[in-house]
Amino acid sequence: MDSHAPIPSVPGVFDPLVAEPPVHQPGPDAVWRPPAPYSGPPRLHPWEIPLLVLLVLLTLLGYAAILLLVSNGMISDYFLALLAMPLIIFLARGLLFAQQRVNGVQMTPTQFPEGYRMMVDAAARYGLHYVPDGFVVSGNGAVNAFASGHGFRRYIVVYSDLFEVGGRARSPEALEFVIGHEVGHIAAGHTSYWRQLLTGTLMSVPILGTTLSRAQEYSADNYGYYTRPSGAPGAIGLLSAGKYMLSAVDFDQFADRATREKGFFVTLVNLFSTHPVLTWRAAALRDRSRSGSLFRRPTAIKRGVGSGHAVPIAPPPAPTDLPPGALPNGLNPPPKF
Repeated sequence: MDSHAPIPSVPGVFDPLVAEPPVHQPGPDAVWRPPAPYSGPPRLHPWEIPLLVLLVLLTLLGYAAILLLVSNGMISDYFLALLAMPLIIFLARGLLFAQQRVNGVQMTPTQFPEGYRMMVDAAARYGLHYVPDGFVVSGNGAVNAFASGHGFRRYIVVYSDLFEVGGRARSPEALEFVIGHEVGHIAAGHTSYWRQLLTGTLMSVPILGTTLSRAQEYSADNYGYYTRPSGAPGAIGLLSAGKYMLSAVDFDQFADRATREKGFFVTLVNLFSTHPVLTWRAAALRDRSRSGSLFRRPTAIKRGVGSGHAVPIAPPPAPTDLPPGALPNGLNPPPKF
């Protein structure tokens, strides 16, 4: 299958409308640049550890306060539920793992071999001493993947819609980025039981917990980028437009909108989100000289120049800025905010 067609081509049938992308030929003035800081070996987002320490301290203080209240006779169902969290999380992780084991299709050298190879490559690249388990589950049209663990086992789950007929991905580069991202969660320690226990209660708290979650997603993106840089545009296209239309998304145009889409509610959507908003995420994947933005939108439009570097350029006209008379029936372009 070809990943550059607007819709999937039929396996084994030649499609003259599907054209291979041109081979890039560097010009005479091309120079080699050392890799940008976030295009080399993966590193954690600089906000991740400070936020993690803060949430762990707050959780420990909360447990200490609850124990003190309970010891003084102030017992409530809420306090007892919080004190039972170690057991609740242990059982929840065990049930989730068992669900994948009995219902999912395990990735092996003979089942979804493409995904299995990518998972093994990512584990070796990240220095893991074992290969995580990998399962494919029915996506029912949804595109998603996640990583988790139970006991000493770690695993990733990939929704089947990320694969095409026969277990082959429509965009192998995008799939490798996604699998690298999920294995990166494991390599970065995000799937640890103790980490989930000491942060899980506060991870759902708006701004505080969601900011740590976004930092972790940027960290996992660093792993995915290190595994397959060329998969970043396809991954953004996949998440924004879906598995069939990912190649129709202009990565630069999408990332440019991070600087144009602004306002109070845009900032609020990002603050309350567990994942970076996609335009900001695209901008971070294009400019690997700095970490992804957690609070403020990118302010400069940049273009990639190789090795993860990007340079600011003069803001190009917005794609919706059309000359007068370009739209029929006297229509005007949308108003600017």
